Amino acid sequence: MAMSLDYMARETAGNLRRNLLMTGASILCVAVSLTIVGVALILKQGVANATIQWQGGVRIEVFMQPNASSGESNAVEHQLSQMSDGGGSSSGGGSVMSFVYFNQQKSYAEFKKIFADQPTMVQSVQPTDLPPSYRVVPRNASDVRAIATEFSSFPGVKYVQSAQKTVDTLLHVTGLLQTAMFVMAVALLVAALALILNSIRMAIFARRREVAVMKLVGATNWFIRVPFMLEGLIQGMLGAGLAFGGVFLFRGLVSSLVHHYGLQLFGSFVVSVGNAVGAGVFVVVVGSVVGALGSGLAVRSFLDV
Repeated sequence: MAMSLDYMARETAGNLRRNLLMTGASILCVAVSLTIVGVALILKQGVANATIQWQGGVRIEVFMQPNASSGESNAVEHQLSQMSDGGGSSSGGGSVMSFVYFNQQKSYAEFKKIFADQPTMVQSVQPTDLPPSYRVVPRNASDVRAIATEFSSFPGVKYVQSAQKTVDTLLHVTGLLQTAMFVMAVALLVAALALILNSIRMAIFARRREVAVMKLVGATNWFIRVPFMLEGLIQGMLGAGLAFGGVFLFRGLVSSLVHHYGLQLFGSFVVSVGNAVGAGVFVVVVGSVVGALGSGLAVRSFLDV
């Protein structure tokens, strides 16, 4: 018995209409699960983009004691110069890209600028209360910890402050969030697979007599199976299409929040359209695979042909 595209389209559409509630639940479950997957991928790409930008801009501040001697300050500056020239790096390349010295007067001028809207605080602080410091920019983000450790024990150094802990914490938190999102997405995908399988099973059961008649008149196994398999594939693809739109909505929402509220700190997390398209294509492929797998399992388990 020849198989026509018109027949497959009509049969598939009919199956989808007969189980409208189950079909809608399957599509929604696929959409939600794949949207979570897409958002996790967007988050991962945003963190990767931000990490690349941080590599050249993680600053270290070596704060000196307010009463540090000129010799102690000179020792720190000499070591920074050595590390800038490559003398402080075993790889032959300097681990320090640049550094600048902020004396107490310069630190106080910066303090007044930062707290210009809080005159009471400015009046309560004198230049001698603020420690002089060296502002250091490492060549690579991976050098931050080593540089901080290097100067922590120097005489005259009060403490060393860097953004490394903040960066590490952020990466750790986003990593945990991604893991949780992927686990949740996998659980929902399994639920979607079960819904699609059950939807196909119900369609097969509703048409069991028609299937028996088709077999009697000589219909091939694939002639009977294909409409049911297409039903599951379409459910997966429709859910994936909704997830594709959800990924773009999420990207647009984050981008608009950053631009509207001027969240410069998070500006590097905004991913490009290309990244969003890549994540969207991935969820469409996964959705199609889930739909095809669910329908394939249903046909194999419940359709005796």
